Amino acid sequence: MHIALNAHLLSGTTGYRSAGIHQYMHHVLMHLPAWLPPGWDTTLLAGAQLTADYAPLHVHRSRFNTEHPARRIAWEQIAQPFALMGRGFDAYHAMAFVAPLAMRLPLVTTVYDLSFVHFPDRLPRARRAYLTTLARQTCQRARRVLTISQATARDLTETWGIAPERIDVAAPGCDRARFRPLPQAQIEAFRAQEELPARFWLFVGTLEPRKNLVTLLEAYARLSPDERLPLIIGGGKGWDYAPIFAAVERLRLDDDVRFIGFVPADDLPFWYNCAETFIYPSVFEGFGLPVLEAMACGTPVITSDASSLPEVASGAGHLVPPYDVDGWASALRMASGDAAWRASARERGIGRAAGYTWAETSRITVECYQKAFGK
Repeated sequence: MHIALNAHLLSGTTGYRSAGIHQYMHHVLMHLPAWLPPGWDTTLLAGAQLTADYAPLHVHRSRFNTEHPARRIAWEQIAQPFALMGRGFDAYHAMAFVAPLAMRLPLVTTVYDLSFVHFPDRLPRARRAYLTTLARQTCQRARRVLTISQATARDLTETWGIAPERIDVAAPGCDRARFRPLPQAQIEAFRAQEELPARFWLFVGTLEPRKNLVTLLEAYARLSPDERLPLIIGGGKGWDYAPIFAAVERLRLDDDVRFIGFVPADDLPFWYNCAETFIYPSVFEGFGLPVLEAMACGTPVITSDASSLPEVASGAGHLVPPYDVDGWASALRMASGDAAWRASARERGIGRAAGYTWAETSRITVECYQKAFGK
């Protein structure tokens, strides 16, 4: 059995966190060889930008960089079917949504979420149409579909009619070597470097409507000065981010809310460790990796009870209905004043995060191959 793995969405600087999909692919590929049955072979299809070595997986690079969406789509749909010919492939894994229309190999596909369906304004019209049309078509002709959460699996069934028995859930793992409670000396050194207060709340994520930050800010404004900790918001600007900044101005929170922009990957564990509580009010997530990372660092979590987030935080984090402003205000008061809750949430979060490993993600991926390809 020789499987072609389309991973053109891998970054040219593959690492732990160039983006969520890149990270997922990278870790699955690093652990995949340990689970392949004897006699199975795999070839990674990637762009010329890929420099990482995924041995013992074979790597076939295209002759040009495919990081730009238009070039990647052209390669997937036009060049890749020819690249597959005569190479002895028996099956194909579309590791990000879409397989070539002209490709006739048995296939599985991975779908991370359907945000491009439910939040169409996030993407330019052409890319949205491409994903909506071809991802659905790929799922319909795939022998099996991989998702990263039960919520996405249900969404595929409810939105596109994909039969539940054809879906496998391979949740992301957590890199415990990076995301863990750090020594106090390192935490305090980072706190001093960034001029951070002794106590603060943290959000990390793209600034866009589905992250629901306006609701959080409305709740935050209802707290008295004694109940309110500084709120630090990290993340790059996505689409329609202006209402977030407008809410800070309207609610007169300029002195209490700090925007730090995109957080570099290497700094994320320090931010989580320094924060007293991680706040994540998102209304829609394929998985919700920041919640898992924060818990692994021992940071108490308050998050929405929407989409996939209860799967990640259940039994460890405090869950709030996403648009319940009073509920969020009450949760923030608890986070500020209840040291016993914080201590309990810390320990429960560390334990919860320990159950998510990339080895298990890859094991389920190979199990999906075996179900799909019958060997």
